[in-house]
Parts: sequence; structure tokens; C-alpha cells
Amino acid sequence: MYFSPKYSALLFWNFQTAFEEAKNLIVRISVLHVRRIMGESSSSSPTEEIARLIKRLSAYVTVKMSSLFSTSIPNLDSRSIGAIAGLAIAVIFTWRAIRTPPGEPRRRQPKRRMQSAETSSAAAQSNLGSNLPDVSLPHEDNGVQDVVDQFFQPVKPTLGQMVRQKLSEGRKVTCRLLGVILEESSPEELQVKQATVRSSVLEVLLEITKSSDLYLMERVLDDESEARVLEALETAGVFTSGGLVKDKVLFCSTEIGRTSFVRQLEPDWHIDTNPEITTQLARFIKYQLHVSESKPERSAPNVFTSQSIEQFFGCA
Repeated sequence: MYFSPKYSALLFWNFQTAFEEAKNLIVRISVLHVRRIMGESSSSSPTEEIARLIKRLSAYVTVKMSSLFSTSIPNLDSRSIGAIAGLAIAVIFTWRAIRTPPGEPRRRQPKRRMQSAETSSAAAQSNLGSNLPDVSLPHEDNGVQDVVDQFFQPVKPTLGQMVRQKLSEGRKVTCRLLGVILEESSPEELQVKQATVRSSVLEVLLEITKSSDLYLMERVLDDESEARVLEALETAGVFTSGGLVKDKVLFCSTEIGRTSFVRQLEPDWHIDTNPEITTQLARFIKYQLHVSESKPERSAPNVFTSQSIEQFFGCA
């Protein structure tokens, strides 16, 4: 059964109307999609607008197709079939454009180039070179790769992060003054000259006081030495910039007295220069740091060694 020319013309007009309406909806969907990606949409919810237009297009095409396909396909003339094919192609290409963000770089397949050799040595060199792909990237791809490489560069941890990591989140730290915080290394030196705080250790002390409860202790031979130590700490700004107070600076007259201080405070970490004290405290204190220029072998699994407190925390 064939249609009359008048009915075929009417059928073709319906196809053309459906095609134009669908094309307009597809164009609006594509424009909204591009604006949504570029952040230029004036609509408060461009995604909802796109979804609404897609639903409208789907419903419109469904109604038209159901009415147009109520008759068998062999009864359609060539112009009607062409209109259907054009509509289908437009929908497919628009959907692919929506799924692929604009400006997305496409990777190019590597190309291998074999170089002919005239001699045996040249042949070996060309075979070696042929194993390497010759990839030519556009300027835009190089720029994108630079941004990606810069974004994924390893970030160096801050001093505060390294201190917390080394201390294993220890909440209380005790530390000897001589040879660790002060430039002087013996109580006798404190009797004859003014105490001096090592400038390189101040930043480490500040970070320790931020995350832990810090106590400083030392053996002194007289009250004058004690006063010199407190004055040096105050001049260096230890009591003002950090969380340390003078009540947490402890003094004793013997090495046994310092050992007693540590055991009474029960810190998570103790820092000392005397190997005998670190050995005695290894059974009672969770972690210790033995500061020594010679860097001897570890006396116990929980006793670490370093040439300075700054070196141990990675800022030397």
C-alpha cells in the first residue's frame, strides 16, 4: 500500500516539524552544557535546566515517533526516511558532545620510527632508538602536563609536622639543658661565664611546646649558675614566644637528682647527653633521645641517637 502524493507531502512536513523542534532543543541543551562547564551560566541551576530540556526532547520525540511509526516503514518515502536518519544522527552527535567536556586534550598514539643502518654499529644504535616511542605533544598538552606535575609534586612537611611525627604524638617531654639547649656542656662552665642559648634550637623548642608539655632540667653547682640559665632562656624569648614557664625549668645538684626528676614526671620522651642516665631510664621511659657528637650505638631499642636535637627533628 502506498500513500498519495498529498499524504506523503503531509507526512514529510510532520517529519520536518519534528526535526526542527528537536534540533532547537538539542542546540539549547548543548549551549547550557557548555555554559555549565565554563561556569558562565546565569541560571541558578543549569544542571536542572539541562535535565528538563532532555526530558522535553525525549517526550517530544516519543510522541512524534509513535504517531509516525503507526504505519509500516516500507510505506515511507525516501524523504521521510532521510528526515528520520537526520534526526537520529543529530541526537547521537549531540549526546556525544555532552558526554565529552570541551577542551579535553586527546592523547595521541606514540609513533615508532625505525632508522635504517648502513653499518653494524649504526644498526645497533637504530635498534636501541627504536625501542623509545617518539611522542609529539601539542603545546596545550604540554601546558596541562606541567600543571599536573606541579600539582602532584611531593609537599615537604613543616617543622611542626616533623616534630609531632618524631615524637609519635608524645604529650610530655623532658630535656636536659647543657649540650642540648645551651652551648655550654658542663656545670663548671656556667660558673665562670654567662649561659648562651643555641639559636638553632629555638624553633624546635617552640614546636615542641605547641604539641607537648615540655620540662627543662639541669644540674648546677650554685645559685648563680641557676640565675644565669634562667636569664639566658628569658633573653632568648623561650618564656614569651613558647608555652614554657619558669616553673617548668628544674634544677638539681646531682645526676641522680635529674634521673629522679624524669622518673617522677613520667614523660613520653626524655632527651639527654649522659649515656648512663639514658641506659638507666630505658626500662621506665617509653622513648629517649641520646644527643652526642660521636653518635654512639643505640643502647636500647627505645633509645635513639643524634648529633643534635635539630638534626633529629630534620631542621639542621
